[in-house]
Amino acid sequence: MPIVEITFNLIYQELRRLTKASESHCRAVADRLAVEVDRICTESQRIQASGEIETWAISLARHRLNQCFKYYRLGSRQGRIELHSTLSAVVYRYISRANVPASYQARLTLIEDFLQGFYIETLNALRREAVLPATYQPRTLLELAEYMAFSERYAKRRIVLPRRRSQQLIILRAQTFSQQQPQETLVDIEQAAEGVMIEDNVRTGMPLHQVREKMVTQDRSNTGETLRRKVIQELLDYLTERQQQDCADYFSLRLQDLPTQEIERILGLSSRQRDYLQQRFKYHLIRFALSHRWQLVHEWLEADLDNNLGLLPQEWAVFRERLTVQQIALLQLKQHSSTDGEIAQALGCTVSQVQRQWSKLLQQAWEVRNGAVTPLKISSAPRKP
Repeated sequence: MPIVEITFNLIYQELRRLTKASESHCRAVADRLAVEVDRICTESQRIQASGEIETWAISLARHRLNQCFKYYRLGSRQGRIELHSTLSAVVYRYISRANVPASYQARLTLIEDFLQGFYIETLNALRREAVLPATYQPRTLLELAEYMAFSERYAKRRIVLPRRRSQQLIILRAQTFSQQQPQETLVDIEQAAEGVMIEDNVRTGMPLHQVREKMVTQDRSNTGETLRRKVIQELLDYLTERQQQDCADYFSLRLQDLPTQEIERILGLSSRQRDYLQQRFKYHLIRFALSHRWQLVHEWLEADLDNNLGLLPQEWAVFRERLTVQQIALLQLKQHSSTDGEIAQALGCTVSQVQRQWSKLLQQAWEVRNGAVTPLKISSAPRKP
């Protein structure tokens, strides 16, 4: 049996079994994925030389199925959020003009503008490679999942460069986009964000809010997700303000759960340099979580003062037993919403000493609660108290 028929049957049966899509839609998607797999196996010299073409084909087919199922399970809205977040993290460090400082929000706006054009390019690529009509639009959930999975693969395609180097396609596009930005673009976008019309000679030719309406829309009612994104933005701002852009870049890649080797390759670091950067990032992460924005972080983790710093009753008892008389007084004043100045006056010390003691107290709580683990991991869900 030809390879394309084997992969088609595999994909079609799995789509019928694990989705609610109609038979015709499952057949159409399975046919497109099978043709893509067959094309890759035919064009790859390594696969052809391996003598295990069928094994490779099945592996590639399953990979595409898993990607498709991931977005299918997420649904239309959450799937777009996931794709947008993934691609934003990849291009974050590449979307900015050289020698032009930009705030996190300004860079995020440029990323959204860039990705709007990239999504259009991706849809055209899908139409071209799958031999679909120029008017094709994904309309069912399965078709949308297929498109989002294709977009992720398309973005991460390796493009061969001179001197045996290679780079992801989306990074090359992002670099080109940044080089083409005129000096005044950031100002124009900031004006558009306030409701000013972008001039007709700018590429979009529409108010930015109209562009954003076509982008991913988050569910604002999801308090946990909103807090998570606020923590991420605050941490990136914190790192940028302290001129720790390499830590911000590292953090953006960590959010994608990329393997260590991939992070090293993207950042152009050796293992030793990456390890040093990781330690420096952890240092700033701890300072951010236990000092700079401890209220926000603890609120997101449901470990604020109203929740006994996230400690269970027995943990709270152990924690209280370890505190000194001064620390108990500090904790009580914090629970009464006293300011650092008021606490310093009550305890007879400086504001800096209050802040240091409070950070130490929070660290002790984390040690009781999490066994001395790193006090913040934004890429995972918080533990319920």
